[in-house]
Parts: sequence; structure tokens; C-alpha cells
Amino acid sequence: MSSLPRRVKSEAKAHTSENDELPSFLNSSSESEEEEEEWEPKSKIAKRPRLSKKNESKPKKVAAPRSAVARKKVKKVVIKEEMDVSLPIAPAEDNRMRLLKPKEEDVGTKQKTLNLKPEVPKKMEINSFQGKNTKSLESDEKPSTSVPVVGNQVKHEKSEDDFAADEPPFKKIKSTTCPEGKPVKNLGGKIKEEFEMNWDIVQALSEITNVEPWVCANLIRLFQEENTIPFIARYRKELINNLEADALREVQQALEELRTVAKKTHTMIQKLKKEGKLSGCLLTALLNCRTLEELDHVSAPYKTGSKGTKAQRAKQLGLEPAALSLLQNPMELNLFSYIRPNTKGLSSIQEVEAGVQHILADIFAKDKDTLDFIRKLCQQRYICIQSALAKVSSKSGNEKDIDKFQLYHEFSCNIKTIQHHQILAINRGENLKILTVKVNIPDGVKNEFCWWCVNERWRPKQFLKPELMRILRNSVEDAYKRLIYPLLCREFRSKLTSDAEKESVMMFGRNLRQLLLTSPVRGRTLMGVDPGYKHGCKLAIISPTSQILHTDVVYLHSGQGFREAEKIKRLLLQYNCSTVVIGNGTACRETEAYFADLIMKKYFAPLDVVYCIVSEAGASIYSVSPEASKEMPDLDPNLRSAVSIARRVQDPLAELVKIEPKHIGVGMYQHDVSQTLLKATLDSVVEECVSFVGVDINICSEILLRHIAGLNANRAKNIIEWREKNGPFINREQLKEVKGLGPKSFQQCAGFIRFNQEYIKTFCRMTCPFLISDSSKKTELGSHALLTKAGAQGKKKSKPTPCASQQPNPLDQTCIHPESYSIAMRFLSFIGGNANDIGKLDMQQKVNAVIQKEGLEGTAKRLNTTVHTLQLIIDGLTQPEGFDIRTDFDKPDFKRSIVCFEDLSVGTVLTGKVENATQFGVFVDIGVGKAGLIPVRNITEAKLSKMKKRRSLGLGPGERVEVKVLNVDIPRLRITLDLIRVL
Repeated sequence: MSSLPRRVKSEAKAHTSENDELPSFLNSSSESEEEEEEWEPKSKIAKRPRLSKKNESKPKKVAAPRSAVARKKVKKVVIKEEMDVSLPIAPAEDNRMRLLKPKEEDVGTKQKTLNLKPEVPKKMEINSFQGKNTKSLESDEKPSTSVPVVGNQVKHEKSEDDFAADEPPFKKIKSTTCPEGKPVKNLGGKIKEEFEMNWDIVQALSEITNVEPWVCANLIRLFQEENTIPFIARYRKELINNLEADALREVQQALEELRTVAKKTHTMIQKLKKEGKLSGCLLTALLNCRTLEELDHVSAPYKTGSKGTKAQRAKQLGLEPAALSLLQNPMELNLFSYIRPNTKGLSSIQEVEAGVQHILADIFAKDKDTLDFIRKLCQQRYICIQSALAKVSSKSGNEKDIDKFQLYHEFSCNIKTIQHHQILAINRGENLKILTVKVNIPDGVKNEFCWWCVNERWRPKQFLKPELMRILRNSVEDAYKRLIYPLLCREFRSKLTSDAEKESVMMFGRNLRQLLLTSPVRGRTLMGVDPGYKHGCKLAIISPTSQILHTDVVYLHSGQGFREAEKIKRLLLQYNCSTVVIGNGTACRETEAYFADLIMKKYFAPLDVVYCIVSEAGASIYSVSPEASKEMPDLDPNLRSAVSIARRVQDPLAELVKIEPKHIGVGMYQHDVSQTLLKATLDSVVEECVSFVGVDINICSEILLRHIAGLNANRAKNIIEWREKNGPFINREQLKEVKGLGPKSFQQCAGFIRFNQEYIKTFCRMTCPFLISDSSKKTELGSHALLTKAGAQGKKKSKPTPCASQQPNPLDQTCIHPESYSIAMRFLSFIGGNANDIGKLDMQQKVNAVIQKEGLEGTAKRLNTTVHTLQLIIDGLTQPEGFDIRTDFDKPDFKRSIVCFEDLSVGTVLTGKVENATQFGVFVDIGVGKAGLIPVRNITEAKLSKMKKRRSLGLGPGERVEVKVLNVDIPRLRITLDLIRVL
């Protein structure tokens, strides 16, 4: 940013008028359908970057001698993205953030003058807000690191103490590459991007995502250091102002988009430079681009094979001086002098006038102030998007497809109020050639715009002859009709589509999370049923530990139902199974009716049998996958799907991670959105769910392990191989012995891996009995020794002694990260607790007593840590053994009877389970074979459960609800419901 003022000074004299045009490219754009910021009120968006440029130009001048030698003239334009921009990493408290923000520019100024090491006086200015902890943080920071600048950024970050218990360990951490997963405290320093632009990436990211700049600066750092979203969301809360995983994903996606723009911009610059087409003005315009649409708009005329715009062809004919003269010195302009009878485009006065008009229109359409004015005008007026039935499709088209878009045959809606699902529906109809779509900008906008251009913005400096005034008016109208109006339409539709796609993907992610976190049904023997007609219903009985006990095929719908009932009864009694899980695919309704009838007749007595319906989406794909063949090699693929259906109730997370997320089918318009974005988001949601639930390292499958933060297929395979070769893992430290699992991977995954303490103690008694003593004193000392080892830095031992490294650590069963073990032990000493009492009532009472007396903040201060870390330690110490976050979520809805579609009538009250959530409503399975829809207007805050913590107002898959039937449309098989309450 700071080089921009220098560059402008050097070129302003030569290109005064051109510089007026240039900034326009920053906001003019958009031929493709990516998201753009133009949709926002431009007055705000344009001003903020300009302000920061102005403020930060001074520091760059000081640093000019440092970089002037290394840079060529062209490179001068390349503006360092001061993405961190010395944005201090503010503490979580809002008042402190407000105090810190005004200092940003000052910090930036100082930081630039000395780029070699952080200076204590600079830190003091910022840390003056931090109170007592400032001194300790500074002393921690001195031995710090190779990070060149902005020591000032993190020094004041009080919350950072979280990760280092006291100064000595912290210094040790800083001198190494964080093998124990402890963070380098100084996130500051110049954020150096591979491709530099004229805008500050931190500021741009903040504007796009509405996240504070200091949080964006931290997130850029954290993502650069390859931290995963689950790790950041749980263990770096104070650096991100306690953002949730969804918000982190949004920032990450926006960051990737900005980097893609920067990369493509520099590729285009190199290409144009090679072809000799790169001018100073064009370079600035390219470096100002923030979206791919802007980049396309600026670079389109220069692409190879492009015949150029009308304005470019007119310029090639030498008409540019005439156009500029018309604006600046019209008295001396003589258009007849440009006529060349034998030259196409100059052969007559009409052609000359047309050429001048095209050049003027191009100048107007690319002028920043002009575009700002028209956008602001549009913000104040009623702009609507309209769709209508296409003439071609109404004559020749599939009537069924045409009927699907009946709502949009004559549709009009204000672009400010249109819903995301409506945009996606309109786009789909347009792609199928069923609908035609246009953006309607009222004529009043055009009239006011043309008057403003002629009388204010482009008013000639001298008196204009009538014929020249006519050319000026025509040029303005031509600019609006041919260039500006299409540009605005593209911008509006691109912005609407991009927002709708992102919301659709986020909705899919929320639904998927809800589905994955469905509460498991443990301790039951289950019979899974994959329904079918001709090929029969496949049965699989699985034990409470997911072992396959029996598989079979029964033919319930081919006249043999009564005979097969005997076989089913025998199997249920033999394995003492009283729960049947039916897949919701083909023949589901008939199979459900069959079991409901037998249950009503008490056919399975003395067993009290219940059944539930579960989604079998993806089960068939999984049954023929290599993973299924490896897991169940001797089983027919058809029977594998029955096993999968049963396991989806027993442990939904462990089973559903085996299936590609997009096949689970809880999305909206999922085939119409960016598949790359969809896959990245869904994979991230799966990783988040698996990590937050945690896995028992000694019993989990390889597939589940792959989805833990920091691990991948190869590392998961190595962990399984190590387990098979060396026996069970005893503690988290042993993970470091696994091939391919380095310090960074250990840091990311360690907090999400659990150890069953009873199982490990039993194993240790058998292998090294002298290490496990009944004496609580020995155990406590042993634990403390191991914890100290876990908190310390050092090289990995090549071959640890068998028993020394095989000492169980009670904290390994908790969500506490190894980097905080030393703090956890100090907290235990402080409350007089014992590590072996984790999760017991005695521990909860001691913790509560201390917190009530000292308060959370007081205790955190005493331990020299942050409130977020202390809260995590308290949760880890007080949660009962085997705690599962999914217990707060809904279980499957078990039934004994059935209702038919024909039995429904208006006013009937039913219970059901949410099947899918969309932006226009929620689909509920009420047990009649067809899901009913609760329109979004019927879902109000008063009807939602107050007990359950919600991310948003909407309901999610798996939730049980009580509903009332409002309307039954039998021909169209549609049921409209009203939400009574959430069960």
C-alpha cells in the first residue's frame, strides 16, 4: 500500500487523466459468476482501503532505501500486502480491542523502520493496556525467534499465556520448532504473501467476512502454519476471539479466493509484460483487482485472440486525442480533420463521431467515480430480478420439468429481499432453458445517471458546440446501455449466485454436522434390514460392540411373509435382539408395515420389539467400496449394506465417515454449486465432528482415524500398523514414535485422541506391574513425572525403554492438550486434587469450590494462563469418564405402529423427525412414506427448545418435533405442517 503513493507521484504528471480512470477498475468488473464485493455499498468499501493506504504510506517512505535497490520500476507498483499490518493480536475482551485498534498505524510505522528484531519500547506502547502481564510477556518474548517484525503484535496478547505455563518452558519452546505442539507466542511479523497486491489482505479479508482485522491477521498466520480448523477452534480461542468452526471455514475460503485472485493477477501481469502490452496504468489497475470478475473485466481486451473493444479499435485509428480534446479543449476540436476517405472507420464524419463516442464511452465506463455514483444510485432504487417461462420451452419441453418451475413462470422480486433458494431455483431453470431471467433497473436510474454525467462529472471545461454536445450525450447513453448496464447486471447476479451457493454449502455442512453428531444407541443388539422386493430383504444382526453375529435374506413381499416371520422371530429370540433398524429405500413402507403389524399382534413376545427408520443414503455405494471389501471380505455386498444400516444407529459418526459426505444427501441444490467448495466444506465438517467427539486410539478404525485433525490416510495406516506391532498405545507421548507423525501432526491431533484408562492400566499391570502401584502417592508422582515430560521440549528418543514410556497418563482421557498439562497439574495442586480422580464427584466439588471462591478470571491469573484454557482444563477434569458430546443430541425415533398417507387429515397432530433442513423450510419424516414440509415462516423462536444450544434459528436433521397437519395435497403428494414444539 505504501508504494502506491510513490508510484502515483512518479507517474501522475504523465498520466493525469489516465489516473482518473485507473481506480475505476478496482470496482468495475464481473463477467464470471464468482462472488464480488461490488454488491456492498461501495462508498464504504472503497474508502476503507484508501484510508489505510494513506495512513500507511509514511512507514513505507522510511523503509524506501531498503527496498528501492532491489525493485525495478515495474515492481515499484507491487504493493506489499501489509496483511498483518501490524494489527495487534488483541485480547478477547472488547474494550481492550477498542483500545488497541487506534494504535495500528503507529505500530506499523515503527515496525517498518526496524525490521530486524522486536524492540521493547515499541511493545510497551501497546502493552500499556495489558496490565501486569505485560512484563512477563515481554520477558518471554526476548529470546524469541526468527520472526522479523511486529514483536509488537503479540506481546500484549494476554491470552497467549495459555499455552506456556511459566517462563522457562516458554523460552525452551521458542528455541525449537514446537515439537510438543506449543505455539510460538509471537504470531506477529510481516505477513509475507507469495503474490503482492495494492490492497491489504487483512483489511480485504475483514471486509468480506465481517471479522475483526486482528482476528484475520491471526488466522492468516495460523493457516500459514498449517493449523487445522478443529485445533484452532478448540485450542486457540483467544487468538480468534472465540469464533466457531463455521466462521473459521468462511474466513479460510475467503482467504483462498483472495490468494487465487493475486496469483492469477500476477500470471496475467507476466504474460502482458512478455507481450509488451503492460503500461503503468494497466499494471495499477490489475494490482487493484480484488475479485476474479474485476480481473476479467480489466484484462479481457488484452487477452490473446481478442479483437479488442470498439474503443481500442478507435484508438488504433488515432481518435483518442479527439476524444480527450472534446472533454478538455473542445473549442479547438475539428473532427473533419480526422477524415481519411480510404481508411475504414475514418471514411466519413459519422464514422469519426462513432469512434470518438466509443472512446468516451470506454472512459466513462471505467471511471471509478462514475461507477461509484451508479452503484450508489442503484442502492437507493428498487432493482428487481425477473424470470419468465421461455418461449422455446413452452412449445417443446418436458411438461414435468416445466411444472417444477411453476412458481417462477411469472416471478419478480427485489434483489435485496430475494431468498437464496429462489436464486438457485431460477439459475437451474435458466440452465435447463425453461426460464429466461433478467435484472430490471428502472429508467429513472438511467435518466438521473445521464444528467449527472453530462452536467457534473464529465461537464466540458469550455462551451460545447451543439454537434459536440450531441456526441457527449450519445457517449454517456452508449456507455450506460452497452457497458455499464450489462456490467451491473452481471455484478448483481454474480453476487446473488455466489452468496446463494455459499449459503447452500453452509446449510449442507450444518445438516451434515447434525447428522454426524446424532446420539449413538449403545448397549443394544440390533437387526439391520435393507428392504427389497424381488431380491428380498437383507438382514444383519450386530452385537453391542458392532460385531456381525448373523446375516440372512428373507422374502417378505412375495407371498412368503408368514413363513419368513418365523425365521425372523427365531433370530430375534436367539440373539435377544429387540430393536429393528429399517433402511428408507425401496420397499421401506411395506417392510415397515410388515414389522408394525407383527409388533401390534405381539408376535415377538416375550420380546418388546421396536423399530426405527434410518436413511440408507450412500449405503449401496459404500457396500461395493474397497473399504467395505477390506472390512467385510467374506460378505456379499448386498448384506454389507444391511450391516451399515444397523451400525448407523449404533454409532452414526463411525459409520457415516466411511461414505463420501455428498452422498449422504442432506443438502439443497448440491449439484448446482461449486463441487470443489462443497467437498472442501463437507470434509472439513467431518474432520471437525470426528475431532470434537474424539476417538479411542486403541479401538478405532483406520477410516475414522483418517478424519482426525492433523492425520491423513498414510498416518492413520502407520498408527494402525504400530498398534498391531507393539500392542496398544499407553499414552499420547507414544504417538511420536509412529513413522510419519512429526511435531506438527502431533500438535494437531494429540488433543483429539483418547485413552481408556481402565484398559491401559490392565495392560500395564500385565507388562510392567512395578510401575502401577496401588499407592496413590506413587501414582500421583508417576503422573506428575510423565506430565512434566509431556510439557517439556526435547528430541524424540530413538528407542525409549519399554516400561518407562509405558506409563499411563490420566490426562490422556480428557480433552486437555499436552501443551497445557503443566498448567493442569498446577491447577490440580492448587485445588488439592489428584489426577486419578478425574471425572469423579470429588473432583467436581473441589473445582467448584475454588472457582466460586477465586472466580474464573482470578484463578486464570494466578496460574498465569487464559480463561479459555482454564475452562478447557476444568471441562477435562470434571467431565465423567467416557463423556460424549453427542449425548446432548437426538436419538433415533423408535416406533411400534404406522400411519398411512390416506389417514392424514387437516389438524392431525403427529411426532416426527427432521429429515433435511433448507432455507425455505424443514422436511419432517412423520412416518407416512413422504416427508412433510414445515415452511420457514412457521418456525419461530418461541417454538424452539430453550434447553438446547443452537447455532441458528433453524432445526437440523435428527431433531424430534411435534407437528400439526395444515394441508394434504394427495395428487402432488405434498404435506404442509406447522411446528408445535421441539421434543
